[in-house]
Amino acid sequence: MNFKGSYVALITPFYEQDNVNYKVLGELIEFHIASKTDGLVILGTTAETPNLTEEEKEEIIRFTVAKVNHRIPVVVGSGSNSTKIAINNSKKYEALGVDALLVITPYYNKTNSEGMIKHFQAIADSVNIPIIMYNVPSRTGISLSEHEIEVLSKHKNIQAIKEASGNISFVAKIAKYVSDDFCILSGNDDQIVPVMSLGATGVVSVLANIAPTITHQITKHMLNGEVKEAKELQLAYLNLSSDLFLETSPIPVKNAMNYMGYNVGECRLPLYKMSKENEKILHEEIDRLGDLIK
Repeated sequence: MNFKGSYVALITPFYEQDNVNYKVLGELIEFHIASKTDGLVILGTTAETPNLTEEEKEEIIRFTVAKVNHRIPVVVGSGSNSTKIAINNSKKYEALGVDALLVITPYYNKTNSEGMIKHFQAIADSVNIPIIMYNVPSRTGISLSEHEIEVLSKHKNIQAIKEASGNISFVAKIAKYVSDDFCILSGNDDQIVPVMSLGATGVVSVLANIAPTITHQITKHMLNGEVKEAKELQLAYLNLSSDLFLETSPIPVKNAMNYMGYNVGECRLPLYKMSKENEKILHEEIDRLGDLIK
């Protein structure tokens, strides 16, 4: 499977009563398909997955797979700090019809290098669909190493890494492992152009929740070798990309979406509303860009 372009890290909309809002979820899916988003990533960090029940996760997958109906790829987060749970999730989600899996590094446990390799290999061995490894040490407290990526990139089912360390030097080191069978996806919206310049093929994007067309265009320009055009868009939306992380994601992006009329509801506790100071900064940038956000 070729992972190219803009994959939105989709939020989970809630009603005021805190239940999943499937009406709005369906509207968001159609919005992204119409906006040329290249794929959906559900049950990731931005989806507030730790705050969802197992029943909700399965229903969100069923709903999304049916709604998308093979029009674009659906990638689902199935990772855990327990290899056994990650395997069970991965097999279950594969059976529900998803196209690929996003598997995070085992957080909190802080395994050693051999344990990290065996964790991902065991998950990959248990399914027959592609896996995207997810490296986000700021969240997990542990990072994949260059050696681990070299080994794991050779597994037939491990076909990509979402690289969200923010370390460009690290991206440069692992770029040598990019091949026809393994790719890098940027995990940071403020680094799409530099990471793709090193060989990445796209992004898993928070920004795409509110600016899907722009995010798609940045990746398309880079894939077409149109670096100048991509750079101009990257810089034009850099402040907005940064403002979406003024507080723990997805607090700011859901705030932005509500401000823009998407009615996605609040985050679930322990995630809470933005401070008024940060909200003001975010709203002012949205107002400054105005109709340029789309």
